[in-house]
Amino acid sequence: MREKKSKFKRQALGLAALSLAVMLAGCGQNEPASGSSPSASPGASSSPSESGSEIKVGILHSLSGTMAISEVSVKDAEMMAIEEINAKGGVLGKKIVPVTEDGASDWPTFAEKARKLLSEDKVATVFGGWTSASRKAMLPVFEELNGLLWYPVQYEGLEASPNIFYTGATTNQQIIPAVDWLLENRGKKVYLLGSDYVFPRTANKIIKAQLEAKGGELAGEEYTPLGHTDYTTIISKIKAADPDIVFNTLNGDSNVAFFKQLKDAGIGAADMTTLSVSVAEEEIRGIGADVLAGHLAAWNYFQTTDTPANKTFVEAYKAKYGADRVTADPIEAGYAAVYLWAAAVEKAGSTDVAKVKEAAKELEWDAPEGKVKIDGETQHLYKMARIGEVQADGQFKELWNSGEPVKPDPHLESYDWASGLSSGK
Repeated sequence: MREKKSKFKRQALGLAALSLAVMLAGCGQNEPASGSSPSASPGASSSPSESGSEIKVGILHSLSGTMAISEVSVKDAEMMAIEEINAKGGVLGKKIVPVTEDGASDWPTFAEKARKLLSEDKVATVFGGWTSASRKAMLPVFEELNGLLWYPVQYEGLEASPNIFYTGATTNQQIIPAVDWLLENRGKKVYLLGSDYVFPRTANKIIKAQLEAKGGELAGEEYTPLGHTDYTTIISKIKAADPDIVFNTLNGDSNVAFFKQLKDAGIGAADMTTLSVSVAEEEIRGIGADVLAGHLAAWNYFQTTDTPANKTFVEAYKAKYGADRVTADPIEAGYAAVYLWAAAVEKAGSTDVAKVKEAAKELEWDAPEGKVKIDGETQHLYKMARIGEVQADGQFKELWNSGEPVKPDPHLESYDWASGLSSGK
């Protein structure tokens, strides 16, 4: 009996020594730990182990609240991309498993859910957000924990986080060309209307500098809280100011109220040009094509964009979610984000954040909108700028495009008139 106990003791000691050796090897300095990079903070979380048969990713959008009208469909497109990639064998031979969370149109909730996805669920990356307020809330979480966020919506620029890939437009790919086109084609007198948070206020600060430089005139400027529904007083102010153009940066279901009340006030597209940067096909479906027909929007993609990849994308989206469903710019940008991440992981041979970022530099993909490329310096995409007019069927007729993809310039370094705005780099 004493001899058996001694044998068991030697075996236990041997196993303990082996475990310790494995632990020390995992902490070696020759290879960074999975999910870490040389710039990661000491408290940074790790990416999931690559030894299993699955790779978890986070999906974080507003599935409830005022922004659900826009974000649910982006989530649907991201889920469709994941299913398509899995059907072709997954990434690195592993199945992508989405972990879905609801940001609930509440910016602190976005930060809380982002932390959960990175720290508890150990996702390899996160696809999510819509408003700049949600992105700004998540940004410090991703930088602290060294995670990767793929953000799918156009925004106000003046930002380039090393932990975010921006697959929507920055200012010089949407807002600036739209203002230039309006001043040349629709008039000089511009009224600014937006929701009261970072994107509209920063965008309008840029537009005001652009108007001053290009000989435009500011006719008025108003902001309302997200979810606001009574626009009768503001519409009266707009009528009194008699602008050539209303540049609209309202977000969420406030657009439903504004455009319906604008029509009720007897103001149609023939009376006054309204150009929106957050009203796409999905929002037209919620507001009504009869209300929006003739109004304009600036995007990088329309459902009517004529590319072979878009024909396949639209058919697949409708087949999966219903013939009455529509695609739109943020929907397409969310879909593209999943494919770009998957391509970067395959190229890197790893989900490690530093390796994925390096592999993503100058990566190209034939997206539904046309060929896109990741700018290695800013982690934004080269994108074609487009302006469209809403038709009676709820689709856009493209009036103008930039002719070729526009290099992202989030800090507006190529615009002399924006020098004071981009100083916060």
